[in-house]
Amino acid sequence: MRGTRARVSSGMLMEVNGSRIPGLGLGLAALGRPGYINVTHGSDFADRSVGAMEAQAFAVLDAAFARGVRYFDAARSYGRAEAFLGAWLESRKHAPGSVVVGSKWGYEYVAGWEVQLPPGAPHEVKKHDVAQLRKQSAETREALGAHLGLYQIHSATQASGVLGNAEVVAELGRMKREWGWRMGLSVSGTEQGETLRAALLVADPVSGGRLFDSCQATYNLLEPSAGPALAEAHALGVEVIVKEGMANGRLLPGGTAEGAPSHGRNAALVAAAQELGCGVDALALACVMRAPFAPMVLSGAASVAHAEANCEAMNLAQRLDDALVERLFRETAIDPKAYWDERSALAWQ
Repeated sequence: MRGTRARVSSGMLMEVNGSRIPGLGLGLAALGRPGYINVTHGSDFADRSVGAMEAQAFAVLDAAFARGVRYFDAARSYGRAEAFLGAWLESRKHAPGSVVVGSKWGYEYVAGWEVQLPPGAPHEVKKHDVAQLRKQSAETREALGAHLGLYQIHSATQASGVLGNAEVVAELGRMKREWGWRMGLSVSGTEQGETLRAALLVADPVSGGRLFDSCQATYNLLEPSAGPALAEAHALGVEVIVKEGMANGRLLPGGTAEGAPSHGRNAALVAAAQELGCGVDALALACVMRAPFAPMVLSGAASVAHAEANCEAMNLAQRLDDALVERLFRETAIDPKAYWDERSALAWQ
């Protein structure tokens, strides 16, 4: 990365009314349902009723918008995230196209607004067939209407076969052509890079052009292994969105999962933040924003305080030294398998 001055925003996805927008977006995974896997998430909400959580979502969305955030990312499996976001957009009178809205299909929320489920019971169920696509796209259109600009496969994997499913590919191509949605996918796990490279080869069966305009992957100081594949996507003109830039809170001091091994590798990050006089979360996100593939980095803020702290990254990213960013990645990264094993041990709270 030395010598490379990465832009913190770029391309069509990050443009609003012809102007590029800051490279920080807001993901609603922790705002749309009462439980999530972020470390310390259990203390983020005093009241987890639907009404109270909608009010908190509105407050976080207001805080992020006031600080320049213009990309908002939801999913069908994020509980009521799409409904909250759609209601906020309407109540604040944001016209379609004044912000960029993305959502995802492929997982269904099945926790029934509960946090603690019986052993083995899932919070969400994955289905990557064309019936699920049609069902969930209709639900998303109802919730977000003309605001939706980006539609993504949620956690695509090669094992699920979704990238080779002719019916799914044809339907996504139809939506892209007829509804004007940009198409994307999110990837997870140790095979993020391989899945993304396979996705870059998928073509719209009618136009013959590349189907996917955008990709979303986990990339952070602990787990940067998807970097080369994300750089390849960016070089082809595919927009890059980064999720879990804070590693679900594991990069914060004391941010380890109960019952999971401590990575013990965030000491350099904490020390650097103290020296710079900034928040650990802002520095972690700013390091990702400086990646050479110019990503849109998602804040996973669940409170106004979190959103305000995360938004410091937008200014911080402009003044970070390349050598510091390189050193923090080098000293903090762990083995990808260890990262994903620990993530799988995170408890819903």
